[in-house]
Amino acid sequence: MLLVLGLGLLAASAVRAQSGTQVYYVCPGNVFTNTITAKEAEQRGCKAREAQQPTSVAMPKARPVPSASPGSAKVNDADQRARESDARRILESELAKEEAALEALRREYNNGEPERRGDEVRNPQKYIDRVAEIKAAITRKEADIAALRREISKVAS
Repeated sequence: MLLVLGLGLLAASAVRAQSGTQVYYVCPGNVFTNTITAKEAEQRGCKAREAQQPTSVAMPKARPVPSASPGSAKVNDADQRARESDARRILESELAKEEAALEALRREYNNGEPERRGDEVRNPQKYIDRVAEIKAAITRKEADIAALRREISKVAS
C-alpha cells in the first residue's frame, strides 16, 4: 500500500513538474520545504501542496479630467486689471512688512555687536550663537525682499 501511495505521489509530482507548477511539502512541526524528494517527503510524513502563482490586480484606469469650455476660461480685461491691482497691492504690503522686519533685525544686530543679554555675560557661546542667528535672519529677509521685488516687477502696473 505504501509503495502504491509513494508511486502515486511520485507520478503526481512528475505531472506537476511538466505542467510548470511548483510543489512544496508541509511536514510535521509546521515545516514547509521544496528541497526534498517525494520519497523523502513520504518517509517524513509530509503532505504535497501545489504552489499558487501570486495574484496580480490591474490598476484602475485613469479617469479623464473634464475640461472647461473654451469660453469660460477667458477673463475680461476689467477683471484682469482688478486682479493684477489686488496682487500688486498685496505684494507691496508684504514688501513693507518684510522691510520693517529687516530694519528691526539690523538695529538688533548693531553692525555685528548686539547688546549682551544677562545670560550671555557668563556664557559667551550663547552670545556668539545669537549673533550668528541674527546674521542668518538678515540674509533670509534680504532674499525674501528681493523675491518680492521680482514678483512686483512681474505684475503689470
